[in-house]
Amino acid sequence: MRRLLARRDAKSCVKESMENILSKIPPFEPGSVWLLGAGPGDLGLLTLYAVEGLRQADVLVYDALVSREILDLTGPNCVLEYAGKRGGKPSAAQQDISDRLVTLAREGKKVLRLKGGDPYIFGRGAEEVLTLKANDIPFRVIPGISSGVGGLAYAGIPLTHRSTNSAATFVTGHDANGDVPNVQWEHIAKGSPVIVIYMGMKHIRTIAEKLISFGRSENEPVAIIANATLANQQVLTTTLATAADDVAKSSIKPPALIVVGQVVDLHDQLDWFTSNATATVGGHSG
Repeated sequence: MRRLLARRDAKSCVKESMENILSKIPPFEPGSVWLLGAGPGDLGLLTLYAVEGLRQADVLVYDALVSREILDLTGPNCVLEYAGKRGGKPSAAQQDISDRLVTLAREGKKVLRLKGGDPYIFGRGAEEVLTLKANDIPFRVIPGISSGVGGLAYAGIPLTHRSTNSAATFVTGHDANGDVPNVQWEHIAKGSPVIVIYMGMKHIRTIAEKLISFGRSENEPVAIIANATLANQQVLTTTLATAADDVAKSSIKPPALIVVGQVVDLHDQLDWFTSNATATVGGHSG
């Protein structure tokens, strides 16, 4: 009987703490900015800070890749301002977005800057925070699950596995001018068993050729993941040699992640989310 009562008491404590946890999150003060990562898209991957920030914000300044479902979590009086940036399309200048955050905060608003994924992983969040800091605007940075982690998990591809790799590299697929970034591709090719490339679809052929030229096998497994964690997620498995041609034949469109490495071979076994919607084209069916 004592053990049964103890279990009930423990469950009550857990329930009570879950009900009160949002109230323990620091208040969203007027005149401040929360820079928040919305994760890769699935609502369930939002943090508790994110949910509370969305509920309390007076103004939401959001990016192109934030879903309607997440925007709908805002309060009834929250003003939504679009500040999306998409490659090759008209978009606001980065400094204009940063300055807008300062202006809104100085008006006494609770300003939520919402970015897809994580604001500090290829999200230009640091540039916005530097502007806030220079203007003495209070801010809080709330991390989100990056697509390079969450997107891989939903595609059945572990970022690491002890039988394949003890290191992984995140790299952007284009620089500030939209060109292939001037990174040490030779060192990445030779030193990183797994390479996760963000925003690389435009230059997938050039990147694959660079990796092959620096010693990666033409037959190395590659996965391209589009709409990661969403109901319309697509996963294309291929190889370095055939990736560009297979993408051209497929229905996959950017934005998408490119994953290079033997962990892609685990996709068939670990795919729990899109096993019935996986696109496999070309010479590799990992």
